[in-house]
Amino acid sequence: MTRWRKRSNKLTQDILYEVRERVAYVTLNRPQTRNALTFEMYEAIFDIVGRASSDSTIAAIVMSGAGGKAFAAGTDIAQFRAVKTAEDALAYERKIDRILGALEACPKPIVAAITGACTGGGAAIAACCDLRIATADLRFGFPIARTLGNCLSMGNYARLNALFGAARTKDLIFTARLMGAEEAKSTGFISEVLTDNGILMRRAEELATTLAGHAPLTLRATKEALRRLAAQTPSGDDLIAMCYTSDDFREGISAFLEKRTPKWQGE
Repeated sequence: MTRWRKRSNKLTQDILYEVRERVAYVTLNRPQTRNALTFEMYEAIFDIVGRASSDSTIAAIVMSGAGGKAFAAGTDIAQFRAVKTAEDALAYERKIDRILGALEACPKPIVAAITGACTGGGAAIAACCDLRIATADLRFGFPIARTLGNCLSMGNYARLNALFGAARTKDLIFTARLMGAEEAKSTGFISEVLTDNGILMRRAEELATTLAGHAPLTLRATKEALRRLAAQTPSGDDLIAMCYTSDDFREGISAFLEKRTPKWQGE
C-alpha cells in the first residue's frame, strides 16, 4: 500500500491506500495510538471516499486498521483541546458528521474489517460502513460516560438506534461498556467473527470481490434507500453545546491525558 496523496499532493502517512482488482483498500495507519483519528485523517477519508465515488474503476472499498490490535480507538484526545466554546463543539460534530455522511452516501459498498478496539470515532465510522466483519477480540462502543463526558451528534444517535434499537443504545452509552464480538454478531452489527487478523483481511478481500461482481445499481439503490429512511434527525445542537462547554468535559480531557479517573460535577 502507499500513503494517501491528498489533492494538494501532500502525503498523509496516517492513511494507506491501494487499489487491487477493482477494490480500494483504506488502512488507518497510526498503530502506535491504536489508530486514533486526527482531523487530517478524517479529511483524508472524506477525500478518498469522494474520489472513489466517482471512479468507475472502483467497485467496492475495504476499511481496516493497521497493527492488528485496533480498527480505531476514536478521535485523538489531543484534538479536543481546541474545543472551548459551543461554536467549537458544533463545528467539530459537523465536521465529523460530514465525513460520516460521505461514507453513508458513497455509492460503492464499504466493508469494515474490524480487529480489536473500535470505539468513539472509530465505532462511528464502522457504523457507517455497509458490511462489517471482525476478529474475536472486537471491543465496540462509545465509553464517553466514563471518559470525556461529551455526547454524540443526533446523526450518530440515529445510526445507533437504527442498528441496535433504543434499549441497547442506552445500555451501551449509559454503562460505557464495550460490546464483544459474539454479542455484536448476535445483534447483526457484524456478520462474521474470524479468528485472527490475517484471516479477517483475506475474508474482507473475498467479500469485497463478491460485491464488486454484483449489480452496482442494486447495491447503490439499496444503500441510498436505507440511508434516506434513517436520515430524519432533528437538531441536537443544544445537547452538544451543553456537554462540550461544560466543566465536566474539560475535566474528562484532563483526566484522560493524565491517566486518572475523572471527578464529575454534572456541570
